[in-house]
Amino acid sequence: MNRFALALATAAALTVTTTPTAVAAGGTDTSRAAAERAAVYRATARYHRHSEAVKAGYVPDRYCVADPAGTGSLGYPHFNHSLDNSVDPARPTALFYEDDGHGGKRLTGVEWVVFDRDGSLATDDDRPSLLGKPFTGPQRGRFPGQPVHYALHLWLWKKNPRGAFEPFNPAVRCLPGTTRPKPHTP
Repeated sequence: MNRFALALATAAALTVTTTPTAVAAGGTDTSRAAAERAAVYRATARYHRHSEAVKAGYVPDRYCVADPAGTGSLGYPHFNHSLDNSVDPARPTALFYEDDGHGGKRLTGVEWVVFDRDGSLATDDDRPSLLGKPFTGPQRGRFPGQPVHYALHLWLWKKNPRGAFEPFNPAVRCLPGTTRPKPHTP
């Protein structure tokens, strides 16, 4: 494991165990959110080695995903669909990687995906939350067969200048020729 990643995960865990309980002005239990974030760091630190993520069941997408609106990228998503509907901080549904410039992949972020109970875009009474944040959605599936769902992104391993929970990260770039080809229409 990358020594920096291990040190960062350890520091996050120590911070949580030494921080007294606090409740933010909005009523969020910040100690719980900090403990959940530390759990994400600990659980995902091993995935800095791309092979460990694949071994754990995260299936790499061969394409880099960029926001069509140009607000940034996800990088290369790696989904483990056995973890769909997880709200466990140590069990994200997806990991995001970017090209490391040396032919490998660098871990940048994670995502949790929870299916909407009634499948309606008009209701959100089952919206989950994690890390002190409500999931976004409900939203349509992003690929055939994916139901209406909620999602929560966390840019844990690469700073997102737009915010740690934003869906796309402008600091993550897709190299030319790495995005999914657009279908040709006659």
